[in-house]
Amino acid sequence: MKALHFGAGNIGRGFIGKILADAGYSITFVDVNHEVIDALNEMNSYHVHYAEEDKRSFEITNVQGLHSQKDEAQVIEAIASADLVTTAVGAHILPHIAATLAKGLIARPTSQPPLNVIACENALGGTDLLKAEVEKHLSSEDWDYVLEIVGFPNAAVDRIVPIQNQTNLLDVLVEPFFEWVVERKNMKGDLPPVTDIHFVDALEAYIERKLFTVNTGHAATAYFGYLDNKKTIQEVLEDEAIKRQVRSVLEETGRLICEKHTFDSEDHERYIEKILQRFLNPFIVDEVTRVARQPIKKLGHNERLVSPAVQLLDKGIEIDALYDVIVAALKFDYPQDDEAEELQKKLNDSGIQKAFSSISGLAEDHTIVKEVARRYAQ
Repeated sequence: MKALHFGAGNIGRGFIGKILADAGYSITFVDVNHEVIDALNEMNSYHVHYAEEDKRSFEITNVQGLHSQKDEAQVIEAIASADLVTTAVGAHILPHIAATLAKGLIARPTSQPPLNVIACENALGGTDLLKAEVEKHLSSEDWDYVLEIVGFPNAAVDRIVPIQNQTNLLDVLVEPFFEWVVERKNMKGDLPPVTDIHFVDALEAYIERKLFTVNTGHAATAYFGYLDNKKTIQEVLEDEAIKRQVRSVLEETGRLICEKHTFDSEDHERYIEKILQRFLNPFIVDEVTRVARQPIKKLGHNERLVSPAVQLLDKGIEIDALYDVIVAALKFDYPQDDEAEELQKKLNDSGIQKAFSSISGLAEDHTIVKEVARRYAQ
């Protein structure tokens, strides 16, 4: 079985790559990083290390690399003959791989079994976004052909992959926990024989549970911690006062998740506790400034802070802690993060209400914008 994976970064190698290798796939990684691609072709293997007391290590073999631009003809050929295509490039990069993917899909012969393309990104509807971008590069006739032979299921993915300090360029340190959930309804043909993928009928519930618990919780920990001059995520959560703030945020998002998607509240409480314990993993040193980076993106309308706040108010449910974490995010002024600098410039140039309205996509007179502005000024 052959898998083609766009994105040879730490998540691609340490998360998706390991799961596919465990399932018996040979993997072709596609990336723009010459150094990583050359190393993959020289070594044809790498190790995934678990951040845990036992320090388990797994050798990933039968891997190779292709440069997405220099080797485009080979990438197209690999797509046409693949049994599965996956991505972990970042949602903003998906439009940049769409043209090559489109060429590979229309080159796929009808004699091949159906193919599934799964975007494993930290975004709602990542595969939908990729699908829409692929369509832009095809005639209506070619697009109809692709829809007959290719499935585009959305996915939710979860695994903490911290900043790396490995001797070997390709080796990756990851937490033992992971979750890869894929929607069954948009699959074509037989399900891939990957036991570590959880196929579900209602994916949105799992995406929002993850986004509004793991991502919201991680962001809240980082932004509250940054304001208190904490250096690592672990240090933040060892401060009981800040940990209570983070838990309050997750209690608010948890109410939304349980009411909207009918998750059991006690089960969700255990899920929250599991997430907080993952953040406290003593074998992962995760810097506050890394987790807090890209505040403009994280304050977006469909993102981890604003979206649950809007949805809760729309349901007539009051919020409090979510206001505080949004304010904390707006105060993230780390000089080595480009978005943090851009954010502070927007705030200085336009003022809190206009700047936050622009970033969040909410009207200036929206309840959330007005309350955030009030708390920001305090």
